[in-house]
Amino acid sequence: MVTLPVAEVATLLNQPVSRVHQLVRDGQILSLRRGGEVVVPAAFLVTEEERAEVVKGLPGTITVLRDGGYSDDDILRWLFSEDDSLPGTPMDNLAAGRHREIKRRAQAMAF
Repeated sequence: MVTLPVAEVATLLNQPVSRVHQLVRDGQILSLRRGGEVVVPAAFLVTEEERAEVVKGLPGTITVLRDGGYSDDDILRWLFSEDDSLPGTPMDNLAAGRHREIKRRAQAMAF
């Protein structure tokens, strides 16, 4: 999984670093520690014309899974694990615009 430092995510989103930390606290995106640095999976962002935004459907999917008792580590693992019943990973499908299907699957897992 390719990751980006929080400062780079902030630059891409055209937001202050504190706003990126708030997005993590609010469950809009997830972060992890790598080598002592807080990073965000690059796949959580879609870039268009030098401006990035959070992949549509990701915040809702995170919320559903958190509400279902999944830890952030479990959510990250699920988002980036190959699924034989999907073309690729749940994250690949969110990025491809299939957010309703992924959220439906998350709801089924969470309850």
